[in-house]
This record gives sequence, structure tokens and C-alpha cells, in this order.
Amino acid sequence: MIFVQSDDFNISQIANSGQCFRISEQSNSEWEVIAFGKTLKIRSANENDNNCYIFECNEKEYEEVWRDYFDMQRDYGEIKAKIKAIGDNYLINAVNFGYGMRILNQDLWEVIVSFIISQQNNIPRIKGIIKRLCAPYNSRFPSPNELVKYSEEDLVKIGLGYRARYVHNIAIAVVEGQLSFQKLKSLSYEDAVSYLKTFDGIGKKVANCIALFGLRKLEAFPIDVWINRILQNQYNGEFDVGLFPGYAGIVQQYMFYYERYRNTGTISYNNIS
Repeated sequence: MIFVQSDDFNISQIANSGQCFRISEQSNSEWEVIAFGKTLKIRSANENDNNCYIFECNEKEYEEVWRDYFDMQRDYGEIKAKIKAIGDNYLINAVNFGYGMRILNQDLWEVIVSFIISQQNNIPRIKGIIKRLCAPYNSRFPSPNELVKYSEEDLVKIGLGYRARYVHNIAIAVVEGQLSFQKLKSLSYEDAVSYLKTFDGIGKKVANCIALFGLRKLEAFPIDVWINRILQNQYNGEFDVGLFPGYAGIVQQYMFYYERYRNTGTISYNNIS
């Protein structure tokens, strides 16, 4: 078991951030994480402290998989201090509210498929679709060669709707070499987004989500319904992402989480200044 205690890590906030669809809350104090063909149980180590957790894995697995997956090597405290130093009250509140947010380093292929599925969809439904998609593989995410065997009709039956064609075509593109992961990983942020947008079913928002969550391009700033609402209501449509060089995507996650949950009363607020 690995003990994790940090003011910059909260598994509930990460699980509800919309960046990943394979973290599920099993109870008020336990979560299940599925990534890279492995399953991790995380549980609260102290019911009175939201920042103390036990990872049910050995040190070798933690170092080889979960440390990088949860981006534990990055100093989020320093990033939060930089954001607050700008003096923007909305962002200060967003950082305080989502204090334990981190950008996950996920499998690129899983991210591509997941965010194609996410279009015009809600998080519970996306999770259900992905769970059904992975069920024949003992919860492991199907590879492009496995997924290409599904017909569009098969994908419609598990809930993809009109997105079935996009997922079917992207699997074919990978198998036939039209979409190269190696090439994609070698491109700059701008070029990666442009390359992704050449494929059916990948627009600007999905391409930016893939860049941020699958390619570690932290300068990516996906604009969905929630972020667009913030930009219009708080910034009159003018928000300078250039103020956050190399970490605009982290800012985006604080903003999304704050706007999505601040009025629900279900997520704990941390008043660190």
C-alpha cells in the first residue's frame, strides 16, 4: 500500500472533472481507477482529512504506473500560486474550490475514443458506454485492432448513436496507418490539433481535449459549454490564455470544476488562500 497525503490531490475532484471516464466512486471513501489495463483501489486514510489516501498497490506499480498517471511529479502548489498571483477573483475562487485537481496522463488511444464519444453527451452516459465497450475485454480498453472488428451497428447497440460512425472510422484510420500515434506525439500543440481535425468526428473542442488529456499539451484550452459560459459571463468573451504559459489547460480544469459544481453543495470547499 502507498500512503498519499497532499493539499494538491483530491480523488473526488479528479473523478468529477470530466477529463476521465474510468474513475468510479465505490462508496464515500473508496474509488476504483482503471487505466493501462490495471485496476487501482484508492480509499480515504482519514475520514476527517480529504487529502489523505491509501493506494492499494505496491511501490513498484505506483512508480511504474500511478505516479505518472496522476502527474505526481508536477508541483501544483506552485502553479496554483502563479494563478492566484494574477489577482483574478474568479480564478482565485476556482483554484480554492478545486484545490486537489490534477491533469491525468492517460492512454492516448483511450482518450481519442472517449472524447469522440463525449460529444453532445453527459458524463454518466459516457461512462456507461465505455464500460460496455470494455466489458468483453475484462475492463481493458480495446485496442484499435480489436475495436475495428465492431461494425457501426454493433457500436450503435451499446449506445454510441451517431458517434458510432466516428469511432468505427477512427479505428480504421489507426489500423490502416492514416492516423499515426508516433507522428501525433511528435507534433507541436498547434500542429497536433490541426492533424486531429482532419479526421471525421474530431472538431476543435475534441482535438483540444485529446491534446490536453492524451498528449500532455498543457497549453491546450478546450472550450465546452461550461467554459464558454464562464468566458461570456465572467470575461465578456475575452480571456487571455497567454497569461498562463504552459499550464492553461490546468487553469481550464479549475474553471470547469468550479463552474460545474460550486452551486451543487455536494463538493467540499477548501478555503486555502
